[in-house]
Amino acid sequence: MTVNEDYLKRLTEANGIGGNEGQLRQLFKEETKDVAEEYLQDGLGGIFAKHTGAEDGPRVMLAGHMDEVGFMVKEITDEGFIKFVTIGAWWSQVMLAQQVTITTRDQKTYHGVTGSKPPHVLTAEARKKPMEVKDIFIDLGASSKEEVEKWGIRPGDMITPYIETRRLNDTKFLLGKAWDNRIGMAVAIDVLKELAEEGHKTVLFSGANVQEEVGLRGARTAAHLLNPDISFALDTGTAGDTPGMTKDESASHLGKGPQIIVYDASMISHKGLRDFVIDIAERDNIPYQLEFIPGGGTDAGSQHLSLNGIPSLAITVPVRYLHSHTSVIHEDDYLNMVKLVKAVVKELDTETLKQIKENA
Repeated sequence: MTVNEDYLKRLTEANGIGGNEGQLRQLFKEETKDVAEEYLQDGLGGIFAKHTGAEDGPRVMLAGHMDEVGFMVKEITDEGFIKFVTIGAWWSQVMLAQQVTITTRDQKTYHGVTGSKPPHVLTAEARKKPMEVKDIFIDLGASSKEEVEKWGIRPGDMITPYIETRRLNDTKFLLGKAWDNRIGMAVAIDVLKELAEEGHKTVLFSGANVQEEVGLRGARTAAHLLNPDISFALDTGTAGDTPGMTKDESASHLGKGPQIIVYDASMISHKGLRDFVIDIAERDNIPYQLEFIPGGGTDAGSQHLSLNGIPSLAITVPVRYLHSHTSVIHEDDYLNMVKLVKAVVKELDTETLKQIKENA
């Protein structure tokens, strides 16, 4: 398998914050229409393609999430500037002087830039402190509230980072605005396509949840819809290979394999499932990294608490500069995550599911 850059570009450059993931649902359907037996969509908007390898096989959920971190229009000032609320977790120090896109309810888009008071008018003490989010605004080049309203912009409209997805200087490093979590979506799509061709022994539901970045909300509704025997969150995790990072903060390096999340703030991974995945990775010589993320979580945190408790695990691609306008991944981690997830699903049947549950 090789990287399809045009495909990844479409996924990452599509705009979709929590509660406004329609562009991604459409892209998912376009990419999977040739292999999906049917689509299942929960009431919040999560979407999954079903593919049956064995009618009596375990029901398996592979879930990326469609939403990216972004913003929402809160207010239009009399002078035509936009005040906003954050949708997802943001660090204010990465938000200033960044380009953004506002998408209206009619899917028209407008370009803007984040701004604040210049440092020239701040006191020496104020310059040392991060700018508070409430003091940041968006400049659209408008002259009045009336002008902005004529464009069709209104409170509640989606605001997303603006950046061109690209390969960094002919390396294996890929730059994009929304690897969290369009790369998880890409893995879900790729695994579905390959298993539909190669065969498997499960009832597979592969797709993406909504509203992960605002509290793992869509994962719970999707799990109730699909009623899986086992579930995987396909997401992103922190990388520890940049200056200043320590092994205690993250032991993962880009290019050294997908991460198997042992522990994070949302869950302790299911021991039987974790061991099962590690054994397959080692058997097939697929590189992997064990990771602990006490300050974050994935949709597996909601999936494992749904229904009567679902054995769950998060498998992730390490990412530099998460929750910012510009994040970086390594293409080998993406390709090896596809290999690993596909190999795991191909090994799943009623007997292996029983063994996994017995080893909880």
